[in-house]
Amino acid sequence: MRSAWLVLALVLAGCGERPSDPAPVAGGAELYAKHCASCHGANLEGQPNWRSRLSNGRLPAPPHDDSGHTWHHPPELLFAITKYGLVPPHAPKDYESDMPAYASVLSDDEIRAVLAHIESRWSNELRNARAEMLRNRGK
Repeated sequence: MRSAWLVLALVLAGCGERPSDPAPVAGGAELYAKHCASCHGANLEGQPNWRSRLSNGRLPAPPHDDSGHTWHHPPELLFAITKYGLVPPHAPKDYESDMPAYASVLSDDEIRAVLAHIESRWSNELRNARAEMLRNRGK
């Protein structure tokens, strides 16, 4: 069990290797399918025209695959947005979003599993670019 948590921690830290233990990712895939796929797509493709505002002024759900910007965000921000929704301090004060908070729906470990699943689907090139970005952010 300890090795599974270590693998998950390495995935969330943005290392450039795929997890060797598929258990956290498999659980995350099921949770993603249940809670996220209806907006972000079964294949992480997001909603059409995700960069263009809808008639209500909100943005469609972005993709979580290589074509999106999810990988630009550090793990702790992705965790916070998933747990609390897209609200301040992770969004401008009056920003309106359809991203719900999952704090009362998913445990912290389940949120981490979903994020591990998302990251496991990224290309090695993208994962390496993200790891480099995260290393440089600490400088």
